[in-house]
Amino acid sequence: MKNVSEAQTGPAAAPAAGPGGAAPAPALDEQRGTRNRVVRSILDHGPSTAAEVALRLQLTQAAVRRHLDTLVAEGVVEPREKRVYGARGRGRPAKVFALTDCGRDAFDQAYDKLASDALRWIAQAAGGGEMGEAAVAAFARARLAAQAEGYRDAVEAAEPRGRAEALAKALTADGYAATARSAPVGEQLCQHHCPVAHVAEQFPQLCEAETEVFSRLLGTHVQRLATIAHGDGVCTTFIPRSGTEPAPQTTTASTSTAGRNPA
Repeated sequence: MKNVSEAQTGPAAAPAAGPGGAAPAPALDEQRGTRNRVVRSILDHGPSTAAEVALRLQLTQAAVRRHLDTLVAEGVVEPREKRVYGARGRGRPAKVFALTDCGRDAFDQAYDKLASDALRWIAQAAGGGEMGEAAVAAFARARLAAQAEGYRDAVEAAEPRGRAEALAKALTADGYAATARSAPVGEQLCQHHCPVAHVAEQFPQLCEAETEVFSRLLGTHVQRLATIAHGDGVCTTFIPRSGTEPAPQTTTASTSTAGRNPA
């Protein structure tokens, strides 16, 4: 079934004019919905020309091209020359549109399940029980240690009072949407997003290893107060100022997480 607002053309399909003679723009939700259909069509059928997408979705080529232009600008799809098998005919090769990595990430992926399965295998291969948990913890520490090397220069280059902020910026660049803010007798490092939250819910060793890495990078004891993996809205780490004791955990920690991930 055609999307009437975009597929029809000509005077009979023109929308009623609004005040001042200007035609109202199509609803934003309708535009987004159609763009999602365009992206899904490319995902299902592979790199496609505008004509191929238009035929599958029963839209005009002009409407599909408008959506493709927007998707290219957003980095969701990218134009490529259509691969030709055999002898190439005259004229320029057709342009096809393919999903970028960003575009694929917009759809459900099996990465969380793959990561969970891998960690579960590590635990079982190590013998399960305490030995399995120790093996997962060792993996988590090795992974976080490698990740921390990318943060070390930025943190060590900052003044002592600015190191939490430097770490927050480095974490944000890695997708953690982190901020640093003042707190009683210290600071709080807040991560508003966790790319591995679903996996960390099953394997808290990931959170524990991250806390240890923060402590080493900042050169002081730190205390994890809350984690997204345990149902809190933000991962919160308390960083005491030199010569002071940590603020009471109950002042900021949720009851669901307090004491669950000691540094």
